[in-house]
Amino acid sequence: MTNALPLPDFTHERVEVMTGRRSGLFIAVALHSSVLGSALGGARLWTYPSWTDALGDALRLSAAMTLKNAAAGLDAGGGKSVIGLPVGTVLDADRRRAAFLDLGDAVDSLGGLYRTAEDVGSTTDDMLVVSERTPHVVGLPDTVGGSGEPAGPTSLGVYASLVATLERVAGTGDVAGRRITIAGLGQVGSRLAERLATEGAALTVTDVNPAKRTLAAELGAAWVEPGEAHLIPADVFVPAGIGGVLTDEVIDALDARAVCGPANNPLAERSGAERLAQRGILYAPDFVVNAGGVIYLDLVAKERGTLEQIMGRVAGIGDTVRRVFDEAAARGVTPLAAAEGLAAERLAAGTATNALV
Repeated sequence: MTNALPLPDFTHERVEVMTGRRSGLFIAVALHSSVLGSALGGARLWTYPSWTDALGDALRLSAAMTLKNAAAGLDAGGGKSVIGLPVGTVLDADRRRAAFLDLGDAVDSLGGLYRTAEDVGSTTDDMLVVSERTPHVVGLPDTVGGSGEPAGPTSLGVYASLVATLERVAGTGDVAGRRITIAGLGQVGSRLAERLATEGAALTVTDVNPAKRTLAAELGAAWVEPGEAHLIPADVFVPAGIGGVLTDEVIDALDARAVCGPANNPLAERSGAERLAQRGILYAPDFVVNAGGVIYLDLVAKERGTLEQIMGRVAGIGDTVRRVFDEAAARGVTPLAAAEGLAAERLAAGTATNALV
């Protein structure tokens, strides 16, 4: 059987692959880089056609976390973990608990080089289960003194990025009356939609879950089917669901002035950044835009500042986006290349520092 996506080049420090002894599920923990410090990246629970697809996702996502954490100015490397569910699998409570106990063992085997957290498909309660097997986990429920759900900080960073993006394409960051399409109404997309609706944006929304129509109606937003969202005229298209949605075909048909959203790896191919630029569509790189959650989790765990100071750091993502746009314009490159350059500078400095130790 042909994989849905080819495995990326292997540039990782270490990858642990196992079959959970309790759950029987495929588990991968991918440590991409610890140059800047102990890696931080969430644990994804998702359905995959095969174990190779799950492994490929872990490899791609962990590499993206290296860029995200470096560009965000964190003293943290990049990593990710994946629990892969075979097609048609539905977990009952006991097997779900078993899966996250297995994940805890896998994370602990890296000896602190990688810290996990909630991600797509997992929750803060799942992280509490992980903590029974390893201390290398962040984002525990606030009911037990943890930092809680990071979707709020992530949505704040996306909002700040969207404002910076609107400044470039519309001349002002005021969202009132701006046409914004949000594709994906999960934890982050829903929070963003609620804020934008309150501020008077002209919203179009979609989600693979038709039950989200209720939220659309509550917000006064137009609803469109998922496969048609990119065809709606918009000032900003916000990919907020799964990755890989911006294929060549979608980019060629995209009716938007800019793309700015929290979805990880929204470009199906890296060349999509050039394709967007050729069409005059401004692209705010995902790993800069969606870093609010990881900034929050890392700084709270390390007790670096008050909550107000940490949230101020999250809001500062907008300034990072502005810097990326300025650098891209000055160098005549895409914003993606500029953002990767920003991350590479920090990684190079970290490598040089570690070489002297």
